Amino acid sequence: MDLDLIVTRGLGDTTYLVSSGGEAALIDPQRDAGRFLARAAGRDVAIRFVLETHVHNDYVSGAVEVRNATGAEIGAPARGRYAFDHRPLREGDEVRFGGIRLVAMETPGHTPEHLAYLVFEDGVEEPAAVFSGGSLMVGGAGRTDLLGPEQTDGSTRAQFRTLRRLAALPADTRVLPTHGAGSFCGAGPAPKSRSSTIGAEHDGNAALRAPDEQTFVREALEGLPSFPAYYRHMAVINRAGPRVLGSIPKLPALTPERAAGLLGSGVWVVDARAREAFAGAHIPGSLNVELDPAFGSYVGWLVPFDAPLVLVLPFEPSGAATETVIQLLRVGYEHVLGFLDGGVEAWHRAGLELASYPVATVDDLCREIRSGRGPAVLDVRQQGEWDAGRIPDSVHLFVGDLPERLPQVAELGLEGPVWTICASGHRSAMAASLLAGAGIPVRAVARGGVEDWLASCSSPSG
Repeated sequence: MDLDLIVTRGLGDTTYLVSSGGEAALIDPQRDAGRFLARAAGRDVAIRFVLETHVHNDYVSGAVEVRNATGAEIGAPARGRYAFDHRPLREGDEVRFGGIRLVAMETPGHTPEHLAYLVFEDGVEEPAAVFSGGSLMVGGAGRTDLLGPEQTDGSTRAQFRTLRRLAALPADTRVLPTHGAGSFCGAGPAPKSRSSTIGAEHDGNAALRAPDEQTFVREALEGLPSFPAYYRHMAVINRAGPRVLGSIPKLPALTPERAAGLLGSGVWVVDARAREAFAGAHIPGSLNVELDPAFGSYVGWLVPFDAPLVLVLPFEPSGAATETVIQLLRVGYEHVLGFLDGGVEAWHRAGLELASYPVATVDDLCREIRSGRGPAVLDVRQQGEWDAGRIPDSVHLFVGDLPERLPQVAELGLEGPVWTICASGHRSAMAASLLAGAGIPVRAVARGGVEDWLASCSSPSG
Protein backbone atom coordinates (compact mmCIF):
# COMPACT_ATOMS: atom_id res chain seq x y z
CA MET A 1 0.00 0.00 0.00
CA ASP A 2 1.23 3.49 -0.88
CA LEU A 3 -0.15 6.64 0.73
CA ASP A 4 0.16 10.25 -0.40
CA LEU A 5 -0.85 13.16 1.82
CA ILE A 6 -1.78 16.26 -0.18
CA VAL A 7 -2.20 19.26 2.11
CA THR A 8 -4.28 22.35 1.33
CA ARG A 9 -2.59 24.73 3.75
CA GLY A 10 -5.04 27.62 3.67
CA LEU A 11 -7.93 25.35 4.63
CA GLY A 12 -5.91 23.22 7.03
CA ASP A 13 -7.12 20.07 5.24
CA THR A 14 -5.46 16.93 3.91
CA THR A 15 -6.57 14.85 0.93
CA TYR A 16 -5.31 11.28 0.72
CA LEU A 17 -4.38 9.15 -2.28
CA VAL A 18 -4.17 5.51 -1.19
CA SER A 19 -2.99 3.11 -3.88
CA SER A 20 -2.27 -0.56 -4.41
CA GLY A 21 -1.76 -2.77 -7.46
CA GLY A 22 -2.06 0.10 -9.93
CA GLU A 23 -5.40 1.31 -8.52
CA ALA A 24 -6.24 4.02 -6.03
CA ALA A 25 -8.88 5.77 -3.97
CA LEU A 26 -8.93 9.49 -3.28
CA ILE A 27 -10.28 10.64 0.08
CA ASP A 28 -11.87 14.10 0.53
CA PRO A 29 -10.53 16.04 -2.48
CA GLN A 30 -11.01 19.75 -3.07
CA ARG A 31 -12.31 21.24 -6.28
CA ASP A 32 -8.97 21.96 -7.99
CA ALA A 33 -8.56 18.35 -9.07
CA GLY A 34 -5.49 18.76 -11.29
CA ARG A 35 -3.02 18.30 -8.45
CA PHE A 36 -4.62 14.99 -7.43
CA LEU A 37 -4.66 13.72 -10.99
CA ALA A 38 -0.99 14.65 -11.32
CA ARG A 39 -0.12 12.77 -8.13
CA ALA A 40 -1.95 9.67 -9.38
CA ALA A 41 -0.17 9.94 -12.73
CA GLY A 42 3.15 10.18 -10.90
CA ARG A 43 2.29 6.97 -9.09
CA ASP A 44 1.10 5.42 -12.38
CA VAL A 45 -2.19 4.45 -10.74
CA ALA A 46 -5.80 4.76 -11.87
CA ILE A 47 -8.20 6.46 -9.47
CA ARG A 48 -11.08 3.98 -9.12
CA PHE A 49 -12.91 5.58 -6.19
CA VAL A 50 -13.45 9.01 -4.67
CA LEU A 51 -14.64 8.73 -1.08
CA GLU A 52 -16.20 11.45 1.04
CA THR A 53 -16.15 11.29 4.84
CA HIS A 54 -18.89 13.92 5.22
CA VAL A 55 -20.71 16.80 3.59
CA HIS A 56 -17.96 19.38 3.83
CA ASN A 57 -18.53 22.76 5.45
CA ASP A 58 -15.17 24.35 4.66
CA TYR A 59 -14.74 23.79 0.92
CA VAL A 60 -16.44 22.82 -2.31
CA SER A 61 -15.89 19.11 -2.83
CA GLY A 62 -13.85 17.90 -5.79
CA ALA A 63 -15.48 14.47 -5.97
CA VAL A 64 -17.62 15.27 -9.02
CA GLU A 65 -14.66 17.00 -10.68
CA VAL A 66 -12.45 13.93 -10.23
CA ARG A 67 -15.16 11.60 -11.50
CA ASN A 68 -15.57 13.74 -14.59
CA ALA A 69 -11.84 13.46 -15.31
CA THR A 70 -11.30 9.79 -14.46
CA GLY A 71 -14.61 7.93 -14.43
CA ALA A 72 -14.03 7.03 -10.77
CA GLU A 73 -17.00 5.95 -8.66
CA ILE A 74 -18.00 8.27 -5.83
CA GLY A 75 -18.70 6.72 -2.45
CA ALA A 76 -20.31 8.91 0.20
CA PRO A 77 -22.33 8.66 3.42
CA ALA A 78 -25.79 7.23 2.77
CA ARG A 79 -27.25 9.79 5.19
CA GLY A 80 -25.67 12.69 3.29
CA ARG A 81 -28.68 13.32 1.01
CA TYR A 82 -26.51 13.82 -2.07
CA ALA A 83 -28.47 14.63 -5.23
CA PHE A 84 -25.94 13.24 -7.75
CA ASP A 85 -25.11 9.64 -8.65
CA HIS A 86 -22.96 7.95 -6.03
CA ARG A 87 -22.63 4.74 -4.03
CA PRO A 88 -24.32 5.33 -0.65
CA LEU A 89 -22.18 3.81 2.10
CA ARG A 90 -23.24 2.63 5.53
CA GLU A 91 -21.64 0.85 8.47
CA GLY A 92 -19.63 -2.14 7.28
CA ASP A 93 -19.86 -1.41 3.53
CA GLU A 94 -16.63 -2.13 1.68
CA VAL A 95 -14.72 -0.66 -1.25
CA ARG A 96 -12.03 -2.89 -2.76
CA PHE A 97 -9.16 -2.10 -5.11
CA GLY A 98 -5.68 -3.58 -5.59
CA GLY A 99 -4.82 -5.40 -2.39
CA ILE A 100 -6.84 -3.10 -0.15
CA ARG A 101 -10.33 -2.88 1.24
CA LEU A 102 -11.78 0.21 2.84
CA VAL A 103 -14.57 -0.41 5.34
CA ALA A 104 -17.08 2.30 6.22
CA MET A 105 -17.52 3.10 9.90
CA GLU A 106 -20.38 5.37 10.97
CA THR A 107 -18.87 8.15 13.08
CA PRO A 108 -21.47 10.91 13.61
CA GLY A 109 -20.62 14.04 15.56
CA HIS A 110 -18.76 16.54 13.42
CA THR A 111 -21.72 16.08 11.06
CA PRO A 112 -24.67 13.66 11.45
CA GLU A 113 -23.82 11.59 8.36
CA HIS A 114 -20.07 11.35 9.00
CA LEU A 115 -18.17 8.21 7.99
CA ALA A 116 -14.63 7.09 8.72
CA TYR A 117 -12.91 4.46 6.57
CA LEU A 118 -10.84 1.65 8.02
CA VAL A 119 -7.97 0.50 5.80
CA PHE A 120 -7.30 -3.24 5.62
CA GLU A 121 -4.56 -4.85 3.57
CA ASP A 122 -5.27 -8.30 2.13
CA GLY A 123 -4.63 -11.09 4.59
CA VAL A 124 -4.38 -8.75 7.61
CA GLU A 125 -7.15 -8.78 10.21
CA GLU A 126 -6.34 -5.50 11.97
CA PRO A 127 -6.68 -2.11 10.24
CA ALA A 128 -3.53 -0.40 9.08
CA ALA A 129 -5.12 3.03 9.24
CA VAL A 130 -8.34 4.97 9.60
CA PHE A 131 -9.36 7.93 7.47
CA SER A 132 -11.06 9.84 10.26
CA GLY A 133 -12.27 12.94 8.41
CA GLY A 134 -13.56 15.44 10.96
CA SER A 135 -14.05 13.03 13.85
CA LEU A 136 -10.75 12.12 15.53
CA MET A 137 -8.07 14.69 14.66
CA VAL A 138 -4.44 14.90 15.67
CA GLY A 139 -4.56 16.33 19.17
CA GLY A 140 -8.29 17.03 19.13
CA ALA A 141 -11.58 16.48 17.35
CA GLY A 142 -13.81 18.13 14.79
CA ARG A 143 -16.10 20.83 16.15
CA THR A 144 -19.79 20.03 16.48
CA ASP A 145 -21.46 23.44 16.27
CA LEU A 146 -21.29 24.12 12.54
CA LEU A 147 -24.88 23.11 11.79
CA GLY A 148 -26.50 25.49 14.28
CA PRO A 149 -27.38 25.60 17.97
CA GLU A 150 -30.40 23.32 17.66
CA GLN A 151 -28.14 20.41 16.64
CA THR A 152 -25.05 21.21 18.67
CA ASP A 153 -25.82 19.30 21.88
CA GLY A 154 -26.86 16.11 20.11
CA SER A 155 -23.89 16.30 17.72
CA THR A 156 -21.45 16.81 20.57
CA ARG A 157 -22.80 13.79 22.45
CA ALA A 158 -22.56 11.73 19.27
CA GLN A 159 -18.96 12.89 18.85
CA PHE A 160 -18.16 11.68 22.37
CA ARG A 161 -19.37 8.18 21.49
CA THR A 162 -17.62 8.26 18.12
CA LEU A 163 -14.29 9.18 19.66
CA ARG A 164 -14.56 6.38 22.21
CA ARG A 165 -15.26 3.94 19.44
CA LEU A 166 -12.29 5.09 17.39
CA ALA A 167 -10.07 5.06 20.47
CA ALA A 168 -10.80 1.33 20.83
CA LEU A 169 -8.95 0.57 17.57
CA PRO A 170 -5.51 -1.10 17.87
CA ALA A 171 -2.85 1.27 19.19
CA ASP A 172 -0.72 1.13 16.04
CA THR A 173 -3.61 2.05 13.71
CA ARG A 174 -2.56 5.14 11.82
CA VAL A 175 -4.92 8.14 12.22
CA LEU A 176 -5.39 10.08 8.97
CA PRO A 177 -7.78 13.03 9.51
CA THR A 178 -8.99 15.42 6.84
CA HIS A 179 -9.01 18.46 9.14
CA GLY A 180 -5.83 19.53 10.87
CA ALA A 181 -3.76 22.54 11.86
CA GLY A 182 -5.22 25.71 10.35
CA SER A 183 -8.74 24.34 9.92
CA PHE A 184 -11.66 26.18 11.52
CA CYS A 185 -13.47 22.82 11.54
CA GLY A 186 -11.38 21.81 14.54
CA ALA A 187 -12.50 22.41 18.10
CA GLY A 188 -9.22 24.01 19.12
CA PRO A 189 -5.54 24.50 18.24
CA ALA A 190 -4.00 21.48 16.54
CA PRO A 191 -0.35 20.38 16.27
CA LYS A 192 1.34 20.70 12.89
CA SER A 193 1.58 16.95 12.39
CA ARG A 194 -0.95 15.76 9.79
CA SER A 195 -1.18 12.15 11.00
CA SER A 196 -0.79 10.14 14.16
CA THR A 197 -1.64 6.75 15.67
CA ILE A 198 -4.39 5.65 18.02
CA GLY A 199 -1.77 4.99 20.69
CA ALA A 200 -0.28 8.47 20.38
CA GLU A 201 -3.74 10.01 20.58
CA HIS A 202 -4.46 8.09 23.77
CA ASP A 203 -1.39 9.77 25.23
CA GLY A 204 -1.83 13.30 23.91
CA ASN A 205 -5.33 14.04 22.65
CA ALA A 206 -7.29 16.33 24.96
CA ALA A 207 -10.60 15.22 23.39
CA LEU A 208 -10.03 11.70 24.72
CA ARG A 209 -9.37 12.76 28.33
CA ALA A 210 -12.89 13.72 29.40
CA PRO A 211 -14.03 11.21 32.03
CA ASP A 212 -17.68 11.32 31.00
CA GLU A 213 -20.03 12.61 28.33
CA GLN A 214 -21.16 15.72 30.16
CA THR A 215 -17.59 16.85 30.78
CA PHE A 216 -16.78 16.24 27.14
CA VAL A 217 -19.74 18.32 25.98
CA ARG A 218 -18.74 21.23 28.20
CA GLU A 219 -15.08 21.14 27.18
CA ALA A 220 -15.78 20.62 23.47
CA LEU A 221 -17.91 23.77 23.29
CA GLU A 222 -15.70 26.07 25.36
CA GLY A 223 -13.85 28.86 23.59
CA LEU A 224 -14.67 27.86 20.03
CA PRO A 225 -13.41 30.42 17.51
CA SER A 226 -15.63 32.04 14.92
CA PHE A 227 -15.71 30.30 11.56
CA PRO A 228 -15.90 31.85 8.06
CA ALA A 229 -19.27 33.09 6.84
CA TYR A 230 -19.00 31.14 3.59
CA TYR A 231 -19.28 27.83 5.51
CA ARG A 232 -23.06 28.08 5.57
CA HIS A 233 -23.19 27.72 1.77
CA MET A 234 -20.89 24.72 1.33
CA ALA A 235 -23.23 21.89 2.32
CA VAL A 236 -25.91 23.08 -0.10
CA ILE A 237 -23.43 23.11 -2.99
CA ASN A 238 -21.84 19.80 -2.05
CA ARG A 239 -25.14 17.97 -1.71
CA ALA A 240 -26.33 19.20 -5.09
CA GLY A 241 -23.02 18.49 -6.79
CA PRO A 242 -20.80 21.42 -7.79
CA ARG A 243 -20.59 22.65 -11.34
CA VAL A 244 -17.87 20.76 -13.21
CA LEU A 245 -15.04 23.09 -14.22
CA GLY A 246 -12.85 20.82 -16.31
CA SER A 247 -9.92 23.18 -15.80
CA ILE A 248 -9.03 26.32 -13.88
CA PRO A 249 -10.57 29.33 -15.68
CA LYS A 250 -8.21 31.96 -17.04
CA LEU A 251 -8.90 35.45 -15.75
CA PRO A 252 -9.29 38.29 -18.25
CA ALA A 253 -7.18 41.42 -17.88
CA LEU A 254 -9.35 44.51 -17.35
CA THR A 255 -8.33 47.98 -18.43
CA PRO A 256 -8.67 50.62 -15.73
CA GLU A 257 -11.61 52.11 -17.60
CA ARG A 258 -13.36 48.75 -17.85
CA ALA A 259 -12.72 48.00 -14.17
CA ALA A 260 -13.95 51.44 -13.13
CA GLY A 261 -17.14 50.91 -15.15
CA LEU A 262 -17.90 47.77 -13.14
CA LEU A 263 -17.81 49.51 -9.78
CA GLY A 264 -21.01 50.55 -8.09
CA SER A 265 -22.94 47.52 -9.37
CA GLY A 266 -22.35 45.17 -6.45
CA VAL A 267 -18.81 44.38 -7.59
CA TRP A 268 -16.15 44.10 -4.88
CA VAL A 269 -12.55 45.05 -5.55
CA VAL A 270 -10.25 42.72 -3.64
CA ASP A 271 -6.66 43.91 -3.54
CA ALA A 272 -4.26 41.06 -2.81
CA ARG A 273 -1.11 43.18 -2.45
CA ALA A 274 0.98 43.56 0.69
CA ARG A 275 -0.63 45.67 3.39
CA GLU A 276 1.86 48.57 3.21
CA ALA A 277 1.54 48.84 -0.57
CA PHE A 278 -2.24 48.83 -0.28
CA ALA A 279 -2.23 51.51 2.43
CA GLY A 280 0.01 53.72 0.26
CA ALA A 281 -2.31 53.69 -2.76
CA HIS A 282 -5.49 51.75 -3.51
CA ILE A 283 -8.81 51.98 -5.32
CA PRO A 284 -11.28 53.70 -2.96
CA GLY A 285 -13.57 51.20 -1.27
CA SER A 286 -11.43 48.16 -2.06
CA LEU A 287 -10.73 45.37 0.42
CA ASN A 288 -7.17 44.37 1.25
CA VAL A 289 -6.67 40.61 1.70
CA GLU A 290 -3.06 39.67 1.11
CA LEU A 291 -2.44 36.72 -1.19
CA ASP A 292 -1.29 33.97 1.12
CA PRO A 293 -2.65 30.46 1.81
CA ALA A 294 -5.59 31.91 3.79
CA PHE A 295 -6.64 34.38 1.07
CA GLY A 296 -9.74 32.42 -0.02
CA SER A 297 -10.95 31.84 3.53
CA TYR A 298 -10.82 35.52 4.44
CA VAL A 299 -12.50 36.62 1.22
CA GLY A 300 -15.18 34.08 2.13
CA TRP A 301 -15.42 35.67 5.56
CA LEU A 302 -15.64 39.30 4.48
CA VAL A 303 -17.26 39.42 1.02
CA PRO A 304 -20.92 38.48 0.43
CA PHE A 305 -21.03 34.92 -0.85
CA ASP A 306 -20.14 34.58 -4.53
CA ALA A 307 -20.29 38.33 -5.10
CA PRO A 308 -18.73 39.47 -8.39
CA LEU A 309 -15.06 40.35 -7.87
CA VAL A 310 -12.37 42.41 -9.55
CA LEU A 311 -8.87 41.59 -8.34
CA VAL A 312 -5.77 43.72 -7.92
CA LEU A 313 -2.81 41.34 -7.99
CA PRO A 314 0.44 41.55 -6.04
CA PHE A 315 2.91 40.23 -8.61
CA GLU A 316 3.25 38.72 -12.09
CA PRO A 317 -0.34 38.38 -13.30
CA SER A 318 -0.48 34.81 -14.58
CA GLY A 319 0.82 33.16 -11.40
CA ALA A 320 -1.12 35.40 -9.02
CA ALA A 321 -4.31 35.12 -11.05
CA THR A 322 -4.16 31.33 -11.04
CA GLU A 323 -3.54 31.17 -7.30
CA THR A 324 -6.33 33.59 -6.43
CA VAL A 325 -8.85 31.84 -8.70
CA ILE A 326 -8.00 28.41 -7.28
CA GLN A 327 -8.45 29.60 -3.71
CA LEU A 328 -11.73 31.33 -4.54
CA LEU A 329 -13.13 28.33 -6.40
CA ARG A 330 -12.39 26.12 -3.40
CA VAL A 331 -14.74 28.22 -1.30
CA GLY A 332 -17.43 28.68 -3.95
CA TYR A 333 -16.61 32.10 -5.43
CA GLU A 334 -17.02 31.68 -9.19
CA HIS A 335 -17.80 35.21 -10.36
CA VAL A 336 -14.32 36.66 -10.72
CA LEU A 337 -14.67 39.20 -13.51
CA GLY A 338 -10.96 39.73 -14.04
CA PHE A 339 -7.88 41.49 -12.71
CA LEU A 340 -6.79 45.10 -13.09
CA ASP A 341 -4.28 45.14 -15.93
CA GLY A 342 -1.24 47.14 -14.87
CA GLY A 343 -2.41 47.39 -11.26
CA VAL A 344 -2.91 50.64 -9.37
CA GLU A 345 -0.13 52.27 -11.42
CA ALA A 346 -2.26 51.90 -14.56
CA TRP A 347 -5.29 53.13 -12.61
CA HIS A 348 -3.36 56.26 -11.64
CA ARG A 349 -2.08 56.85 -15.19
CA ALA A 350 -5.68 56.68 -16.40
CA GLY A 351 -6.46 59.66 -14.15
CA LEU A 352 -8.63 57.67 -11.77
CA GLU A 353 -8.83 58.40 -8.05
CA LEU A 354 -6.65 56.60 -5.51
CA ALA A 355 -6.97 56.55 -1.72
CA SER A 356 -4.45 55.97 1.07
CA TYR A 357 -4.10 55.83 4.83
CA PRO A 358 -1.12 55.70 7.22
CA VAL A 359 0.37 52.57 8.74
CA ALA A 360 2.03 52.31 12.10
CA THR A 361 4.26 50.08 14.19
CA VAL A 362 3.66 48.71 17.66
CA ASP A 363 6.19 51.26 18.92
CA ASP A 364 4.20 54.06 17.29
CA LEU A 365 1.11 52.92 19.15
CA CYS A 366 3.07 52.69 22.38
CA ARG A 367 4.26 56.28 22.04
CA GLU A 368 0.76 57.48 21.15
CA ILE A 369 -0.74 55.85 24.24
CA ARG A 370 2.01 57.19 26.53
CA SER A 371 1.53 60.68 25.15
CA GLY A 372 -1.84 60.78 26.86
CA ARG A 373 -3.69 61.45 23.63
CA GLY A 374 -5.81 58.32 24.17
CA PRO A 375 -5.87 56.84 20.68
CA ALA A 376 -8.90 54.83 19.63
CA VAL A 377 -7.64 51.24 19.38
CA LEU A 378 -9.76 48.57 17.67
CA ASP A 379 -8.61 45.00 18.37
CA VAL A 380 -9.88 42.74 15.55
CA ARG A 381 -8.66 39.36 16.84
CA GLN A 382 -10.83 36.38 17.76
CA GLN A 383 -12.67 36.44 21.11
CA GLY A 384 -10.33 33.87 22.66
CA GLU A 385 -7.29 35.95 21.75
CA TRP A 386 -8.89 39.05 23.26
CA ASP A 387 -9.73 37.16 26.45
CA ALA A 388 -6.11 36.02 26.79
CA GLY A 389 -4.74 39.56 26.83
CA ARG A 390 -5.56 43.03 25.52
CA ILE A 391 -4.41 46.63 25.38
CA PRO A 392 -6.09 48.68 28.13
CA ASP A 393 -9.01 50.80 26.91
CA SER A 394 -9.02 49.12 23.51
CA VAL A 395 -12.30 48.05 21.89
CA HIS A 396 -12.87 44.56 20.52
CA LEU A 397 -14.64 43.69 17.28
CA PHE A 398 -13.56 40.59 15.38
CA VAL A 399 -12.63 41.35 11.78
CA GLY A 400 -15.03 38.70 10.48
CA ASP A 401 -17.94 40.58 12.10
CA LEU A 402 -16.84 43.96 10.82
CA PRO A 403 -18.69 44.01 7.46
CA GLU A 404 -22.06 43.65 9.19
CA ARG A 405 -21.10 45.97 12.04
CA LEU A 406 -19.67 48.87 10.03
CA PRO A 407 -22.80 50.99 10.54
CA GLN A 408 -22.41 50.59 14.30
CA VAL A 409 -18.68 51.35 14.54
CA ALA A 410 -19.46 54.95 15.48
CA GLU A 411 -21.44 53.63 18.45
CA LEU A 412 -18.33 51.95 19.88
CA GLY A 413 -17.05 55.30 21.12
CA LEU A 414 -14.03 55.38 18.80
CA GLU A 415 -13.11 58.99 18.08
CA GLY A 416 -10.40 60.28 15.81
CA PRO A 417 -8.32 57.95 13.65
CA VAL A 418 -9.02 54.33 14.56
CA TRP A 419 -5.85 52.32 15.13
CA THR A 420 -6.50 48.73 14.05
CA ILE A 421 -4.45 45.94 15.57
CA CYS A 422 -4.45 42.12 15.63
CA ALA A 423 -1.71 39.56 16.29
CA SER A 424 0.53 40.19 13.28
CA GLY A 425 -0.91 42.98 11.12
CA HIS A 426 -2.66 40.62 8.68
CA ARG A 427 -6.22 41.06 9.99
CA SER A 428 -5.47 44.63 11.05
CA ALA A 429 -4.93 45.50 7.37
CA MET A 430 -8.22 43.90 6.34
CA ALA A 431 -10.06 45.82 9.04
CA ALA A 432 -8.39 49.10 8.15
CA SER A 433 -9.37 48.71 4.50
CA LEU A 434 -13.01 48.07 5.46
CA LEU A 435 -13.11 51.07 7.79
CA ALA A 436 -11.39 53.34 5.28
CA GLY A 437 -13.83 52.22 2.59
CA ALA A 438 -16.67 53.30 4.88
CA GLY A 439 -15.12 56.75 5.28
CA ILE A 440 -13.71 56.19 8.78
CA PRO A 441 -10.18 57.61 9.32
CA VAL A 442 -7.79 54.77 10.17
CA ARG A 443 -4.23 53.92 11.01
CA ALA A 444 -3.26 50.28 10.66
CA VAL A 445 -0.67 48.61 12.87
CA ALA A 446 0.82 46.76 9.94
CA ARG A 447 3.46 44.56 11.57
CA GLY A 448 3.33 42.98 15.01
CA GLY A 449 0.37 42.97 17.32
CA VAL A 450 -1.13 42.90 20.77
CA GLU A 451 1.30 40.39 22.27
CA ASP A 452 4.22 42.52 21.08
CA TRP A 453 2.61 45.59 22.65
CA LEU A 454 2.07 43.77 25.94
CA ALA A 455 5.67 42.58 25.93
CA SER A 456 7.24 45.95 25.13
CA CYS A 457 4.84 48.67 26.16
CA SER A 458 2.58 47.50 28.99
CA SER A 459 5.05 48.51 31.72
CA PRO A 460 6.05 52.14 32.35
CA SER A 461 9.70 51.41 31.51
CA GLY A 462 8.93 49.27 28.43
